[in-house]
Amino acid sequence: MRGKDSLTPNFKLNIRHKSTQLMKRVAITTLALTTLTFSPAAANTSSDKDVQTIFHVYMNSEYVGAVTSQDEIQSMLDEKLNKAKEKYSDYQVVLKNDITYIPENVFTAKTNNQNVLNTIKNSISVEANAYALTVNNKPVAYVKDEKAAEEALNSLKLEYVSEKELKELEDRKKNTSLTSLPALKENETRLLEVSFKEKVESEKAEVDPSEIISAKEATDLLLKGTLEEKKYKVQEGDVLGTIADKYELTTAKLVELNDNLKEDQALNIGSELNVTVYEPLVHTLVKREVNKVEKVAYEKEVVEDSSMNKGDTKVKQEGQEGEKSVTLETTEVNGTQVEKTVKEEKKLKDPVKYIVIKGTKETPSRGSGSFAWPTNGGYISSKQGPRWGKMHKGIDIARPSNKTIKTVDNGVVVSAGWDSGGYGNKVVIDHQNGYKTIYAHLDSISVSPGQTVEKGQKIGIMGTTGESTGVHLHIEVYKNGSLINPLDVL
Repeated sequence: MRGKDSLTPNFKLNIRHKSTQLMKRVAITTLALTTLTFSPAAANTSSDKDVQTIFHVYMNSEYVGAVTSQDEIQSMLDEKLNKAKEKYSDYQVVLKNDITYIPENVFTAKTNNQNVLNTIKNSISVEANAYALTVNNKPVAYVKDEKAAEEALNSLKLEYVSEKELKELEDRKKNTSLTSLPALKENETRLLEVSFKEKVESEKAEVDPSEIISAKEATDLLLKGTLEEKKYKVQEGDVLGTIADKYELTTAKLVELNDNLKEDQALNIGSELNVTVYEPLVHTLVKREVNKVEKVAYEKEVVEDSSMNKGDTKVKQEGQEGEKSVTLETTEVNGTQVEKTVKEEKKLKDPVKYIVIKGTKETPSRGSGSFAWPTNGGYISSKQGPRWGKMHKGIDIARPSNKTIKTVDNGVVVSAGWDSGGYGNKVVIDHQNGYKTIYAHLDSISVSPGQTVEKGQKIGIMGTTGESTGVHLHIEVYKNGSLINPLDVL
């Protein structure tokens, strides 16, 4: 690969005679020949037919050897160049090295044609004009031409912005008369900038044509940092943790790299896991101006009313959310928002306060709707739901600190006594607010029908009467005539 200063705009075969060097070397050769010792007689009897011309061959100023003719070397070079052109038909290619021939007239030819030919054949290399994509002045990819370089960088931007956004931005930049941007409309977004955090450029280069990749491959390389995924084949005894450690990953990261993998999943021997962590070579920075219409929450106000029973509420005024227009400037790096700044806020609609009237009047026979626990501690030995082939309507509480059963809220005793349906001693309390509670399997009852009871008042002792498997309280809760789960309110 060559530096920027050595680039040539067109491909050519760099095999030429260097006239200046030739004259110098011929002069040196002539001088050397004049120092040889000949007798005058021998010189006079010499024939011009005894003089031969040989060629001293240099590659990039390095002496290779002497040959009797340039033709064989030239033929080999032409063949190598033609094969390169055929193989890399999409590119213009040249032979990289400079070959120079220096002729010399000699009486005795000492040449090594085959050695020179083999040396040049093995040393000569092929180059192609290309464009290098550089990141912070370091070449990271080579593409065919300037158009492919532009396509690769443009595709990288389109990973994070739309074609429409990009075109609008380019049009605005071309419009030199546009000194300021108009205000955004409601819920409108405008692209302000799309650039790279790193210094990303393209420049001419000469490289081995095998190093040239497509524009798409170049985009993927800049985006992911690699074109090849590393794979690991699962072996006997492997677990996710050990594989992750081997490649300096966390288990969570390894799962993230493999879509069909779960942390608690057993590994199949022989299956392949992706262990490649992508580190982008280029980070794309996107700035946008965004307008959003946001909701403004309404306030809630509770007004107490002593004329209303405790637990009763009445909405005086329905609440309504307000609206405001917010203009933001956001910054994203590779699709992740890293900064957000509020540029402007405008009120569109004021919120309307929600006002509710809450009763505070205490009525001994009316519940507040706030339920207490019916026993002194204990644990839930059976929940509501299907049990033993039928519906268990309530919950069972067993092993309290003492066996006192208490009402969960104020109310009036509807019934208190024996129930023939399997409940044993049972108490039913109407809380006069839509709620009704049932207490079953009591050993003894401390209240009577029609009696007003207060929250927490003793109504009996826990027992095992009726169809019971042991000492416990069975409690059911109804709201407006419908059975509900006691655990939702207790």
